[in-house]
Amino acid sequence: MARRGRISARPRTVDKTGPVGLQAVGSAGGRDSYLYVPARYRAARPSPLMLLLHGSGGHAHHGVDVLQQLADEFGVILVAPASVDYSWEVVLSRHGTDVAVVDRVLEYVFATYSVDPTRIAIAGFSDGGSHALALGMANGDLFTHVVAFSPGFVLIHEEVGQPRVFIAHGTRDEIQPIFACSRRVVAQLEGMGLLPEYVEFEAGHRIPEDIARRAVAWFREAPESALEPASSRASESRSLPEG
Repeated sequence: MARRGRISARPRTVDKTGPVGLQAVGSAGGRDSYLYVPARYRAARPSPLMLLLHGSGGHAHHGVDVLQQLADEFGVILVAPASVDYSWEVVLSRHGTDVAVVDRVLEYVFATYSVDPTRIAIAGFSDGGSHALALGMANGDLFTHVVAFSPGFVLIHEEVGQPRVFIAHGTRDEIQPIFACSRRVVAQLEGMGLLPEYVEFEAGHRIPEDIARRAVAWFREAPESALEPASSRASESRSLPEG
């Protein structure tokens, strides 16, 4: 399961109403993972869920900080696991440990909260975006959507299902230049028959506020399969630094 990047946790019927707000949900290598549940959550109405993977050297709460207000607005549960090392195993050429952490965190969430199985996204920034693409492609029977902010590459060990993909990258990215990263990633995905929703914006290595909003709105509104892909480009200016 973990060796090939496969995740076994799955949504189930949950009748109880779990706690809302921000909470720690276990640790990996002494680093806490986090869960944020909007106050409007009700077990009777399954909620969309977005799994967030932080950038290299970052912390699990960074993704929650960036998207928490949008989670309240769109009614999305956020879960942000922590990598065991400073970055994710797909970047460090290892396999198994981080996937097991993600699996445990998702198992807890699925056992505690009512999650809409047609709206489960994996998202990430920078190295987390690269790992989100790898895990999303390997678990398209779980993740219906993949969101990658400023990814460096996509490494596909196994392709299961056909999730929809959203990629956004700054044209002035000083850490992971767009021409060597997302533009190549998009070309690789197109070669696989997956045409992602692709957005370029005028900023550096960060997640602009309006791009974050666009990604969450796309996740909430796009169909759950990639049978009708679309692509687009946009120029944005407002930005929110990401750790």
